Amino acid sequence: MSRETAASNDIVETGADTSASQATGAARRRGPFRVGERVQLTDERGRMNTITLEVGGAFHTHRGFLNHDEIIGKVDGSVVSNNIGQQYQTLRPLLSDFVLSMPRGAAVVYPKDAGQIVTMADIFPGARVVEAGVGSGALSISLLRAVGDAGYLHSFERREEFADIARGNVETIFGGPHPAWKISLGDFQEEVVRSEKPGSVDRVVLDMLAPWECIDAVATVLAPGGVWINYVATVTQLSRTAEAIRADGRFTEPDAWESMVRGWHLEGLAVRPDHRMVAHTGFLLVTRRLADGVTGISTKRRPSKTEFSEEDLNAWTPGAVGERAVSDKKLRRAARDAIAGTNVMDAPGEDG
Repeated sequence: MSRETAASNDIVETGADTSASQATGAARRRGPFRVGERVQLTDERGRMNTITLEVGGAFHTHRGFLNHDEIIGKVDGSVVSNNIGQQYQTLRPLLSDFVLSMPRGAAVVYPKDAGQIVTMADIFPGARVVEAGVGSGALSISLLRAVGDAGYLHSFERREEFADIARGNVETIFGGPHPAWKISLGDFQEEVVRSEKPGSVDRVVLDMLAPWECIDAVATVLAPGGVWINYVATVTQLSRTAEAIRADGRFTEPDAWESMVRGWHLEGLAVRPDHRMVAHTGFLLVTRRLADGVTGISTKRRPSKTEFSEEDLNAWTPGAVGERAVSDKKLRRAARDAIAGTNVMDAPGEDG
């Protein structure tokens, strides 16, 4: 390799590092552990606990206690010991760990589904994305990571309590407000056409009870060739949405699937599938916007009679599809916990 080529590579690598360090949330993933930060503790038997670091705090078990001060200021991946010599491996929780343990008011989109949504909907850096049904903000975090600081994510949520929880969780993992994120309260169908110009949105992600009611709104704001992906819990919702998209004519033939994740037990020669798995969490249905005035090509299939009628329009409620109601008290507590997670202090001797 020539001296000039090596120098050029050094410049490229240095520039990449500088850019990465400036990305929102990047600093939160590097450096020593800070006060207010979540740390994942794994003991000698592989048992895992997640704690929030506090000055003077302690993690207690039946096998002694571990002072938080022993962890604060340590680098990620350190091993520390409690008062009786019990060792713990300390690591920052991954996004998948954070999502499954963060304060929540509504059920979260599991990491396996969030990863599928980001990939199959082709959420790219700089994309303009709108989503509805923010819940606790799990999917919003994945979408923001995908679009980056130069992208745009406009999230719509009907309930203010859910919006507060999502905002707290997003700010916790990114270390503050994300420059690409905007969250609005209100009905998606009404608000999105008021706030977004026709054909200006690259991707639409809906996690709601009745996405088929939003066809006109989606068709209005979604650019030709843009992707619309839906996350629904039941077969009846999946079927109703697919049939409505086909009948509308402004979208391609929808595709649907679900993903299941099964871990494996790895110990010596005992290598086998785990007895438990993350099975059905939801269905994903994706379609794309056709150009205006174009008639879509329908697949050749024998038509079947639908079981849906106009009387079904008001039947879609959280209880009807098996979702458990969340009390106002629990929502307020989750919102407080989510907001509290944003209070992370710099480690001693660190500039920020």
